[in-house]
Amino acid sequence: MYLVYAFISGGLFGAGLFISGMTDTAKVQGWLDVFGNWDPTLAFVMGGAMIPMAIAWLIRQRRTTSLVGTPLPPAPSTKIDGRLILGSVMFGMGWGLAGLCPGPAIASLSYGGPSLYIFVAAMLVGMAVTPFLRARLDRPVPAE
Repeated sequence: MYLVYAFISGGLFGAGLFISGMTDTAKVQGWLDVFGNWDPTLAFVMGGAMIPMAIAWLIRQRRTTSLVGTPLPPAPSTKIDGRLILGSVMFGMGWGLAGLCPGPAIASLSYGGPSLYIFVAAMLVGMAVTPFLRARLDRPVPAE
C-alpha cells in the first residue's frame, strides 16, 4: 500500500509542477528576472504551495506517524547558519542558471531532451558528493 500512496503522491506532485509551469525553464527564469521581463505568476504557485504545507505542519504537531504508519520526520531546524546560507545560494544559482530545481527536473525527464539528462546526472552527482563535503565542512577547525 505504501508504494501506491507514493505513486499517487508523486504523480500529483509532477502533474502540479507541469500544470503550474514550474517545468518551463523560461517561465522560471522570467520569475527570477526582477529587473527585466519579470513574470510574477510563479509567486502564486509558491504561495499556493505554502498553504498546504502550513496545514501539514499543524497536523504534524498532533501526529507521530503518517497515514501508512511510517514515522513522520521531525520539524526542520529554524537555525540560520553557514550551511543553510551556502545551500540556499547554491540552490538559487542552479535554479537561476538552469531554470530547474530537482522536482521539476525529474518531472521533465520524459520530454526534456539531452540537456536535461546532463542536468539530472550533474544533480545526482552533486547529491552523492554532498554528504562527503558536509562531513568535511562540519569538522572543527584545529586551534593553533
